[in-house]
Parts: sequence; C-alpha cells; structure tokens
Amino acid sequence: MSSVSYFKKANNVVANNATFNAFNTYVSGTDALQFLYEHSATGAMHDSEERFPPPMCHPGTRQAVVIRIANWYGYRRGPGRPIMWVRAPAGYGKTAIAGTVSKMLEETEDLDFSPLGATFFFWRTSPERNSPARFIVTIAYQLAMSIPELAPHVESAVKRNPMILRKALEIQLVKLIVEPFKAVGELEDIPNRLVIIDGLDECINTEQESRVEKKYAEDQEKVQVRVLELIHTLRSHCLPLSFLILSRPEAWIKQHIESRSFKGVVETVDLYEVGDHVGDVEKYVRAELSRIGANIGDEGWPGEDTSQHLVCRSNGHMLYASTVIRHIDDPYDDPRERLKNILRSPHSNPDLAHSTPFSSLYELYREIMQSCPASNRSLMIEVLEDIVVASSYFHAHVGLQRALAIVDALSGRALGSGIRVIRGLHAVLRLSDTGPVGYAWPGLNPFIHSTFPEFLMDHQLSLEFAIDIQKGIQRLLWKCLDCMSTITMQSHIAEEHLRFALHIFRITWLRAWSKEEDVGSCEAGYLEAVHKLLTIDLTTCFIKLFSHFGTDLVYVVMPPSLSRAFVNSFGHLGEKLESIVQQALIHVQSSMEVAFLCLLNHPKPNSIPNLEFLWSATFLLDLAEYLGRVHGCAKEPSEWKSNIIVRVFKNPRREHKESLNALIQSLKVFFPARQPTTEPFFDYISQDED
Repeated sequence: MSSVSYFKKANNVVANNATFNAFNTYVSGTDALQFLYEHSATGAMHDSEERFPPPMCHPGTRQAVVIRIANWYGYRRGPGRPIMWVRAPAGYGKTAIAGTVSKMLEETEDLDFSPLGATFFFWRTSPERNSPARFIVTIAYQLAMSIPELAPHVESAVKRNPMILRKALEIQLVKLIVEPFKAVGELEDIPNRLVIIDGLDECINTEQESRVEKKYAEDQEKVQVRVLELIHTLRSHCLPLSFLILSRPEAWIKQHIESRSFKGVVETVDLYEVGDHVGDVEKYVRAELSRIGANIGDEGWPGEDTSQHLVCRSNGHMLYASTVIRHIDDPYDDPRERLKNILRSPHSNPDLAHSTPFSSLYELYREIMQSCPASNRSLMIEVLEDIVVASSYFHAHVGLQRALAIVDALSGRALGSGIRVIRGLHAVLRLSDTGPVGYAWPGLNPFIHSTFPEFLMDHQLSLEFAIDIQKGIQRLLWKCLDCMSTITMQSHIAEEHLRFALHIFRITWLRAWSKEEDVGSCEAGYLEAVHKLLTIDLTTCFIKLFSHFGTDLVYVVMPPSLSRAFVNSFGHLGEKLESIVQQALIHVQSSMEVAFLCLLNHPKPNSIPNLEFLWSATFLLDLAEYLGRVHGCAKEPSEWKSNIIVRVFKNPRREHKESLNALIQSLKVFFPARQPTTEPFFDYISQDED
C-alpha cells in the first residue's frame, strides 16, 4: 500500500501544529500573518531597513505639494477623488515627497486611527521591488497591521488557502483585500486609509523571480498598466482606501490614467507646477553649504555670490543641486576648490565623470536609456541627435512633438516615428509641452535638465548611447538640401518642413563646414555637399525664403554677417579643388543677387505673398551684408550708384521713406555686431540726394 493512500480522502489534516492542504502547502495555524509577512516585499515598505535612511524632503522644502496631498487625502472622511497621481520627471524628488508624506501620517498624534494604510516603493534594481509579484501580498499585510478590525479576516483568508500567494495578482487582490474588507461589515465606520505607491515606472519585470539584467523594455508598459488596473479594481469596490501614486510621466501611464475608466476618480498633480522649485533649491543649497562651511572651519564660505551662482546653475532642479552637494562634500578634498571647479565651467567637468555622486546621476540616465527597446536604439540615437541639433532652431511655443514631426518630414521618416521612438524618455525630455514658462531662452528647450544633453555628448559617460553632434548637423544639412532640390517657382511653400529647411540651411551649413578641421576630417562629405548645392535652384530658394520671412516656426540666432560667412564658407578646399570652389561661390553669390532683383522688381507683387518683406529686418540685414561683401564695405557713393538694388532703396516711394529709415535705425541699435558689414549700405540709402 502506497503512502499516498493514508490521505486519500483527507482535505486538511493537522499534524505537528502545521496545516496541510491538498497542495501540500502549509502555514502555521497560530500566525498566518507571519506567513504573509515572510512572502511580502519588506524592502518596499517606507520604513524598511533596505531603504534606510529613506529619501526625505529637506526641512522647509516641498511644503506646497505636501500640503496639497494632505488636503486632498482628508484623513477620516477620505477624498472626493480616491486616486491622486503625482507626476514629475526624474530628479524632482517624488520619492522624497512620498517618504515625507508617509512619515507625516505615521507621526500624526491627534487621531484615533493610523491614517497610513500601506506603502510600496518600487525600485528597478531590487529583485523584490521591480516586479508586482509581491505587490498585493505586501499591501494586504500592511493593511492588516494598520486596520485592527481587518487583521482577523486577512488571517482567515491565508489559513483557508495558503496557496493564494501563488495565484494571479487579481485573485490575490480579491481574497486578501476585498473579501476581508467586506467581512468587516459596515465599511462606512472605518476611517479612510492612504496607500502610497511610489515609482510605478520602476516596476519593470513580470516574472515571479525577476532579473535586473532581463531585457525588460517590452514588459514594462504592460506590467505598469497592470498595477494601475489593480488599483482601479480596489477603488471600484468602494473600500475606505485612497491611493497616492507617484511616477514619471511615462506616455503609457499618462494615457491609461486619462482613459475613460479612470475619469472622475483621479486627481493629477504636475509636480513641476506646484510650489517654488527655485526657492526650495535655494533653501537646500544654503543650508548644505553652511553645514559644509562649518565642518571645514570656514563659516564665511561660500559667500552670497557663490551660493546664488549654484542656485542659478541648478535652475530649480533638486537632483542637480543635491548631486553637486554630494560631490563637494568630500572629506578627502577641499569643498571650496571642488565647488569652484564646478561653477567655473559651463560644461561637464571630466573630473566629475568618475566621482560617485555624478556617476549615480549618469547611471540614472543610462538606466532610462536602457529601458527603451534595443531594436529601436539606432533610430533613438539618431532622433536624439536631431533634437540636440535642431531644437534651438525652433521657437519655444512649437513644442517637441511638432518640431519632431517637421524633422520627420524633412528626414523622410514616417510621420510620428521620431516621437514614438523616444516615448520612453519622458523622464528626461519634455515631450508634451513647450518648456518652463518664462524661460530666458526663446528657443525650444526640450531637456528637463542641462546635464542630460551633456551626458549624451560625452562618449565616456554615455557609452553606447553617445550621440555625434557633427554627424547630426551634417545629416540635417543634407536633408535640407534634398528638400530644397525639389523647390521650383511653382512650389507652394505651405509645408512646414520646406519652410524650415529654407530658413535653417545657411546657418546649418556654417555649423557643418565653417571650421577647416571639419572639412579636413570629412572632405568627401564636404565635396558631396558642394556638388549637391550646385544642383539646386538657389535663386528660387532665396526668393521663397524672403517671401516667407514671417514664419512662426524658427528662432535662429544669426551670427554676425550670416550671408557673408555663408559665402566665405566655400573656401576650405584650397587650390586642389579651386574650380569647384569658384563654381560654388559664383552660384551662391549670383543666386542671391538675382533673387534680390526679382523680389524688388517683380511685375506682379500680389503673386508673391507677404511683400512687406521689403521692409523686414531679415531681408534688409541679408541684403546689406551681401552688398557689403560685394563692395567691400566701401563708403564711396560712386560705388553704390551703379548697383540697381541699391537704387531701389535709395529712392523709395515717399510713403515708404520714413518707415524705412525708422527700421534702419532700429537695426543699428539691436544688431550692433553686424554693423561693420551693414552700415555702409544703411548710411548710403539714408542720405538725401545732393
């Protein structure tokens, strides 16, 4: 007789104080909650040893958002909308805020209940915290601890079926949380508890025993949405629970929370819009610098100017400020010299790349990049090159999505492919807005913090994610030339990518080929670009350019003497290719002159839109610089009288004379750096005839 026959008709048998079920799984009959605890992700709890010391807000900072959360929660009665989503990019202190709120609720003394129900801090490098496998078990255990009337019902659920811990998360949720709450009875009598879930975007694995080295990019969207659905299911049962979710604004998280099923139950808080970030950073910086100064016996250090310089460099980003503080607070070096070195250079300091604090910042960036599918990596790097190269050309109001759509069309990529390939980089790029209000730079600034593009451009830091700016510039220029080669006088320049190409091709040419070493390192590419330029109807392109001067897309800071520099940029090949250089010079110079003449003498002005260009700053500056180069900035009237273009401006109609002179005076004031090449022309046409 086999040993199995002894238990053939038994469902549950007690032996040696252990309960066996038909699946041969047991749990102590005296402490089912201990069994639950042992299967929880204990490191995910706010007060765990794994997280000690937990990130917290610096005293006196982030008060606005902490108060906002506390007012929303409402304590006993609970909020009107049971879910709050606090979103912010990497480095904005979401985890510190979650920790501060947890501590505040836990230490509340004037209540007869514990308002903190449970916490779960996801973390991508922790095997038990980067997967939802233990999410429900961990939440259920903490709820049983914080709500005394719930504990016996959770314990009973575990005793009845210990294998529940191996069931699907959706089953665990019902058996360990929903049914125990229903068993309590009148839920209206139970005070509302807050469940805090931080770092949802750090939940990246679906496996029970997750592996950090796993290629998790394909899993993370699915698993994060699954956690959101678990939270939504709990809410749908009208339990006395509220949920505070903190995460980066990943596209799939945002899309799901804004879906119909979540509508009306979620209050969204954009951390960037709440509170005084610059003021918070300033409090932190001043306090930390004062502490360091006291430690080194120099209480007068660093002084107001240095403190304010660091505050300005931080630009409201606590991540940057805290990283700098950690870097300079080194017992084996002089903090004063370290801070001086950081503030001295506008770019990343090579010495910082190997320091522990800055390495952690760059490691964070690498982790974010690694979360994007490897199959899209080459395209992602190409798009990042496009962003770094082209973003400063656009007005800030254009926004990154529209800008990338224009570059997609310019590059021949499928519409929307650019924004799709970087959708996993919400933590470091502003994908859905145009940047900070009141930002000093009027051009588009899509980066959350300046350290990210610096990281991308430093091959030693970004490694396989490094971008090649010169390659990106040359590629953008080639695409501009490709588009321009299709333009004829019959073309309607309504497409944004065509207008963009016309406006930026000269400044992009200068960025690509203005340095002799750039030409020397890629002479074949330069020669190919010159040949390409010779095939383009530049006269028509210049006519179209000046006919559409008023575009709202482009913000380009033109260097002094743009037209002159553009023409002069064709001299890098020297004597060995003098013939083609001369062809390029003649082509560009003659095309500009013919374009100017066509526009000034067009028999049917109404056929060319926006003829106000005749009095525009763009047109006049280009024209003045061109003529200044042709005539060598000569001031002799005889050398100007023979030029037909000059004569048009010398004797304008009476009603135009006053406005033209006013515009010239404005240009002299606002563009002083361009006066050496523009002043001769402006002075001559402003003079009255003898």
